Amino acid sequence: MTLNLTRRLAMAAMIAAGSIAAAPTFADSDKVQLRMSMAGSETDQRAVAMAEVFGPAVADFASYEPSYNATLFAQGTELEAISRGNLEMSITSAQELAQFFPEFSILTAGYVHQDAAHQVAVFNDPLMDPFKAKAVEELGVKLLSVMYLGRRQVNLRQTKDELTVMTPADLAGVNLRMPGTDAWQFLGSALGAAPTPMSFGEVYTALSTGAVDGQDNPLPTVVDAKFYEVTNQIVLTSHLVDLNYIAISAELFNGLTAEQQATVQAAADAAAEAGRQAQLQKEVDLVAFLEEQGMAIYEPDTASFREAVQSAYLSSEFAATWPEGVLDKINALGN
Repeated sequence: MTLNLTRRLAMAAMIAAGSIAAAPTFADSDKVQLRMSMAGSETDQRAVAMAEVFGPAVADFASYEPSYNATLFAQGTELEAISRGNLEMSITSAQELAQFFPEFSILTAGYVHQDAAHQVAVFNDPLMDPFKAKAVEELGVKLLSVMYLGRRQVNLRQTKDELTVMTPADLAGVNLRMPGTDAWQFLGSALGAAPTPMSFGEVYTALSTGAVDGQDNPLPTVVDAKFYEVTNQIVLTSHLVDLNYIAISAELFNGLTAEQQATVQAAADAAAEAGRQAQLQKEVDLVAFLEEQGMAIYEPDTASFREAVQSAYLSSEFAATWPEGVLDKINALGN
């Protein structure tokens, strides 16, 4: 909490001191320069959507200049770069925003977002207005649109005949590799498993030898890391519907004309939608591919998982910073 407060005060001080650029930066031909820094590669669905949809849509008045693989700014430093006036745009996460504003952690918790459409409904609902306003007022960052990253699923070594997972109780005693932070380990416990911290590079071997029973990741990661070679089933828990936000300098955005602002907003929404549909289709295609590899893929009782996970969060310290009533509003927007 001390770190969060320190970073927030530092950003507020820079804003008050006028250290953020007071007007758009211009590139050649008097176009507004929009440098985008992101950690993903140029083939990432988010990068493709921004390059193919957003860039051309704003080309009449802006020069969209993406930078990939965190080569312009290190991952996790982009928001501060925007606040300092050293960067115009980034693709950021709720986890990164929670480092400045703890209340954003509600948007990182298990089963808060139910699917891609629910993410959009939440982002566009008035319940998000205080979150967006705080990012502008205290960080100088405007959140334009929400991008869908995919759903994290439980991936196990056991065959479905050996272990069928329908409720959290079925994961009792299952050693599930989860990322090592407290938040990730908590989510593993809330799912009913015995979470095991382990670096990503060790997971394939650990699954192969039985050092762990399973791991959780979106389907593209299961395929890219070839986890399907050393596991036998995927339980479609969809326990975390991950997201990113398209972020832009609030000062720069406010310096645009009303027409330009509308164009930037529409371009961001269109890019987010294009990336969303591409990612959803990729997930469908990967289910078919993984089934061809002999994997069992099925849905558990997700209602029981959602109830267990949300109850665990609400009785934990993670919920202490959540605005009262917001979780109920988010749940009401779901199916």
